[in-house]
Amino acid sequence: VQLQASGGGLVQPGGSLTLSCVTSESILRIYDMGWYRQAPGKERELAAIITEGGNTHYADSVKGRFTISRDNARNKVYLQMNSLKPEDTVVYYCNAERQGTAIYWGQGTLVTVSS
Repeated sequence: VQLQASGGGLVQPGGSLTLSCVTSESILRIYDMGWYRQAPGKERELAAIITEGGNTHYADSVKGRFTISRDNARNKVYLQMNSLKPEDTVVYYCNAERQGTAIYWGQGTLVTVSS
C-alpha cells in the first residue's frame, strides 16, 4: 500500500490550503487515517485523524481551523486548512493507522505560511 500526499505550498497568513492523500488501495474503510506534521528538530505530532467509522479528532493547535475528511470512493483523505498561521509552516504527512499504531506513511508535503 502506498500513500501519496500533495497540496502543500506557499500561502499567506490567514490563507487556506487543502492537502490531499491518495492511497493505492481501498483501505479507508479498514484503517483510521491521520494527518501528522513535523517541524525541523521536533517530533512528528498529530494534527487530525478520521477513524474508519468517521469520527474525527484534532490537535488543540488546529481545532476550529482544520477539517479532515475522506472520500472512500476515491481512496482520498483531505485536510482543509483555514486561517493559516506562520507556526503552521511544517511538513505534513498522512498515514493509515490502527489503534494508534501507524501502519503506512506517505511522503511529506511542505506547507509554508509566509507573507
